[in-house]
Amino acid sequence: MSRGLRLIPIILLLFVLSGLAWRLIKPADTAVPSQMVERPVPQFMLAAALADKPGLAAADLATGQPHLLNIFASWCVPCASEGKVLQELRRHGVTVDGIAVRDTPDALSAFLARNGDPYARIGADRQSDVQIALGSSGVPETFVVDGRGVIRRQYIGPLSNSNVPGVLQELEQLR
Repeated sequence: MSRGLRLIPIILLLFVLSGLAWRLIKPADTAVPSQMVERPVPQFMLAAALADKPGLAAADLATGQPHLLNIFASWCVPCASEGKVLQELRRHGVTVDGIAVRDTPDALSAFLARNGDPYARIGADRQSDVQIALGSSGVPETFVVDGRGVIRRQYIGPLSNSNVPGVLQELEQLR
């Protein structure tokens, strides 16, 4: 067997190993975008997550004015940092409604006391049924909903201060 033929298996092995190493260094995007973007919010009616705040229904998102719909939980670490950003958006006149996923009233009250409460309404999604219907794969996620109740954009993960100008511009365009 010639010397060149003996190198072929080694070259193939190096090629395969380099391909695997590349996937470890640069993993695929794990975000799962919702198929509901550009579609109406699915019909739902959630009971109030807290006694002092109204629950949330799909009809509340089709009032003629755009909204942010934030899916969050008290047990979600990134949701705590997102609270300040949502409060900033509310100070700019943005209506922020929330869906609390798999949460309890006591834990939710403590979470909002610690991190601020930007929400006009909070619905309790105890079994994640509405979260799944929206096409959300985790918390936090935020949906931009136009005045007719159509989802226009999905933000996967926590909103940051760098998102504020873009969100305000999107909502202004939807007015």
